[in-house]
Amino acid sequence: MNGRPGAADFELVDMVLLREEDASVRIRPAQQSDTLEPLDLPEGGVVTLSLVFRLGRDVDGLTYTEVRIREGVPGLPCETHLGSFRAGGPYEIRLRPERLPSGHASCGTYEVHGTFTDRRGRLLAGAYRRYHVSPHSADVLLPGSADGGARTPGGAVSG
Repeated sequence: MNGRPGAADFELVDMVLLREEDASVRIRPAQQSDTLEPLDLPEGGVVTLSLVFRLGRDVDGLTYTEVRIREGVPGLPCETHLGSFRAGGPYEIRLRPERLPSGHASCGTYEVHGTFTDRRGRLLAGAYRRYHVSPHSADVLLPGSADGGARTPGGAVSG
């Protein structure tokens, strides 16, 4: 837990990015950091973000909001209402699957700033991740994969 207001009430335990090909990548919960290596993902791929958290008190109207930034330009906030939860956990919530952008102009590095708030709008926690969208033809390296090898968008291991 961190020292921000509401931190004793909410602990982000884990973030896992699930890929359409059944590969998963654990994303360590982090504050903003330029040293955090971006995940390499294929353009047009389908991913689902899984959030695992614990609560120190009952929370009504838990909401996860994220803003993606590409080349310094923020996109529109995307808000997901997670519901109300009793103290305890861990709870695991899988967000809706999303298709990554595709096309030459969409390739590049994205920063994602996420926040967890309650019904009253109080900030409970923040999360940060980076990913790099690569063309389909490139092998994609999945950090934390069991074999450490590069994976192509079809799931085959190379190298």
